[in-house]
Amino acid sequence: MNLFAWLRHAAAPSPPESPAPYACGSGAAPAAAAPGPDDDLRERVIAALRTVYDPELPVNIYDLGLIYDLAIDPQGEVDIRMTLTAPGCPVAQTFPAQVARAVEAVEGVRVCRVELTWDPPWTPARASEAARLQLGLFY
Repeated sequence: MNLFAWLRHAAAPSPPESPAPYACGSGAAPAAAAPGPDDDLRERVIAALRTVYDPELPVNIYDLGLIYDLAIDPQGEVDIRMTLTAPGCPVAQTFPAQVARAVEAVEGVRVCRVELTWDPPWTPARASEAARLQLGLFY
């Protein structure tokens, strides 16, 4: 069974899960603070995350729902909690540094720390609707 077949199989039978407090949910952006002057920086960081693609799927990591939490402090320090599509992903050791480099290239970001987590596990339900359509996953 190839990865796309597995994704279709994994997506179809399971009921929607309730997201953890820090989870994106069904492709929605991580919870944001009240609107303020840092919103522009947040949008630029999200744009940078959308330039990083999953190594196995033709979808960026933000729309794929791999970003569980995104926190930006007033000094430009960014903390990201993310996952990968599978714990056995061959890029698990190097991918967080790639994500950090992409975010640190954004003007206004001093440093980016990326924490990789496997809890809760990623499921196709976390991807945005556009990403699911791109992957051929229909609910």
